[in-house]
Amino acid sequence: MDHEPKKIFLVPLGCPKNQVDGEIMLGKALARGHRLVDDPEEADVLVVNTCAFIEEARAESIETILGLAAAKDSQPARRLVVTGCMAERYGSELTREMPEIDALVGTGALDSFTAAIESPTGEIFKGAKHYLPTALTERALGEHDGSAYLKVSEGCDHDCSFCVIPSMRGRHESRSIEDVAAEAQRLVGQGVVEVNLVAQDLSAYGRDQGHEDGLAALLGRLGEVGGLERVRCLYLYPSTLSDGALEAIEEVDNVVRYIDIPLQHADSDILRRMRRHRDTGQIHRIVERVRRKVKDPVLRTAFIVGFPGETEAAFERLVRFVEEVRFDRIAVFAFSPEQGSPAYDLPDRVDPEVAVRRRDELLALQEGISGERLAGLIGTRQRVLVCGRDESGCWTGRSDGQAPEIDGVTYLEGDLGGHRGRCLRAEITGADCYDLFAVPEDDSA
Repeated sequence: MDHEPKKIFLVPLGCPKNQVDGEIMLGKALARGHRLVDDPEEADVLVVNTCAFIEEARAESIETILGLAAAKDSQPARRLVVTGCMAERYGSELTREMPEIDALVGTGALDSFTAAIESPTGEIFKGAKHYLPTALTERALGEHDGSAYLKVSEGCDHDCSFCVIPSMRGRHESRSIEDVAAEAQRLVGQGVVEVNLVAQDLSAYGRDQGHEDGLAALLGRLGEVGGLERVRCLYLYPSTLSDGALEAIEEVDNVVRYIDIPLQHADSDILRRMRRHRDTGQIHRIVERVRRKVKDPVLRTAFIVGFPGETEAAFERLVRFVEEVRFDRIAVFAFSPEQGSPAYDLPDRVDPEVAVRRRDELLALQEGISGERLAGLIGTRQRVLVCGRDESGCWTGRSDGQAPEIDGVTYLEGDLGGHRGRCLRAEITGADCYDLFAVPEDDSA
């Protein structure tokens, strides 16, 4: 070994795709003989894997970097390494503003992570816009609850006016079906029973390789992976979501009927300003098609309110749409003007306080709808993945309709210590606006 092993402390921020990048970087470090620690005071290297999607995410990243910079002050020999989207987007600017940073690793330079923690101070490692892993890529999955994210493609070819992801992550690029299936099998060998497929544009999977219906083919192949009990699709872009993919979600046994489809708005003028290439009627037809092709789907979406030009009338059209469609869950974001995006210079800005009011109003409306949708599950039997205990000691899990981190949980009665990371059947006995309550069946717990 030509280097001294380091103790690494990493703070993961941002989306699941960023989380996978963090696991890959740590996997490469472990392969070089370094090790991970849970306490920054024990670490030789402090790492922040940053997010730069919106202003709130950037602020959290900056706050975290500054917090670890303070920990570095107590031991000057420590290194502070910044990775992820902020390193990619703001590299040299970050080093000027924060001299405490010793190295930066962009989103396409994950192979350079070990050099960043071992090399002299002050380097910026950048390469392509993104890093596409393979089934053989080192990945430090760590302790888990039977669930993992599986990145199947990177980049995005859309030109949504509010988004800078294509400038950070580059054009869409897919892995091969067999390579994804091989990683899924490898994860099963590590005790994973649920994979959550992630990408910037999951429903476009395979199109860059000439597959007209790549996602459908991928889901069919994952249905053949032994020991893989649950496959969930996240981030299905509406304009690339095919009938074939929906039919696969309906028909493949281990693929759950969970449709996460970010629609962003329901007013025709706002959709045009967003460059979403849809009008109100088309948005309705997308939802109708999903419900026609998939029996009783769990529908999740995301909206942006306060977008430039959003009048009270436009917002009310969005409210009526949410009332009519009755999604199971929604996420709502107040518009964040991203420098470098086309929307940054759009006229008719909405007062930020108005945007926040609209966000809160829409979330309050959805809270009641979500509560009614969950209450409709009382008395049914659901498959639940046992995840662990919460802070109060209660056992929690997730049903097919509950994605990790973004949805609620299912609270489970009894002592399930021998079932963590496994799926069992449970009867739903109660619900609130976010969570379910259940009793495991005698023959499964």
